[in-house]
Amino acid sequence: MSETAPLAGPAPAPAAPPRTGRSFGIGPSVGLLPFLAFVGIFLIVPTVTVCIGAFQADEGGFTLEKIRLLGEETPLKALRQSLVLSFTSAVVGAVLGALLAYLVVTAPPTSIVRRTVTAVCGVLAQFGGVTLAFAWMATLGFGGLLTDLLATYVGGDPNGSSWLYEMPGLVLVYTYFQIPLMVIVFLPALEGLRPQWREAAVNLGATTWQYWTQVAFPLLRPAFLGSALLLFANAFAAYATAAALVSQGAPITPLLIRNSLTSEIVLGQANFAYALALEMIVVVALVMGLYAWLLKRTSRWL
Repeated sequence: MSETAPLAGPAPAPAAPPRTGRSFGIGPSVGLLPFLAFVGIFLIVPTVTVCIGAFQADEGGFTLEKIRLLGEETPLKALRQSLVLSFTSAVVGAVLGALLAYLVVTAPPTSIVRRTVTAVCGVLAQFGGVTLAFAWMATLGFGGLLTDLLATYVGGDPNGSSWLYEMPGLVLVYTYFQIPLMVIVFLPALEGLRPQWREAAVNLGATTWQYWTQVAFPLLRPAFLGSALLLFANAFAAYATAAALVSQGAPITPLLIRNSLTSEIVLGQANFAYALALEMIVVVALVMGLYAWLLKRTSRWL
């Protein structure tokens, strides 16, 4: 009796292609709609309006007149003062904030001091505007608390002086919220320094100074410069604090924009205000572009 081959059954179904985990549905994207609407209304639309208005004449139509006005003495002086104010407060805030961040990171993560300083910095970094200006005027302004104490015990002018309402006062007040902001943005970079790197340097015979100058500082340099650029942009775009301190004149560009929009002497300066705002947008865009590049370099080792 010969063997017979078994009957062939139905061919197996082809295996389903493996899932890539990428979904093309619109369901997960619905949650982004409020954020996109917020960005569109408060960022994209004002930016487009400023860009169009800067090149528009008072009677309508395209013109470069408002852009050419940016080269006159008053806008150039305001821009120069804004750059000096932003650079000075950013440098002072970056250096002092980095030192404070280093003191914070040396404490244990669960310590009360570290958590308290971090929480206070988070609050003070957002403490600005009219409230901050009033606090400084009540302290060092005309008839302020510290002004009266200095007049009583040191013999100063009981009426105080006007330096708080000028560029030195703006630098001091801006530095007040720049330092805690530096602590917040620079603290992750310090936390990213691995203890193994210092142990390896010590095992190779490096001193503490050599470790910081040849290992830690080169690694922290992009993060430090990026944080300083963020502080520069933050100070360059600040308005409310300076507007509350300086009621007359326009020493910086944001206040010159205010005067161009609200002046009762020279009317029809709205498009010139757009040109000034476009100038600020260009400066902030350049600074933030450089900040993004430095942040990309820092993310390689964080």
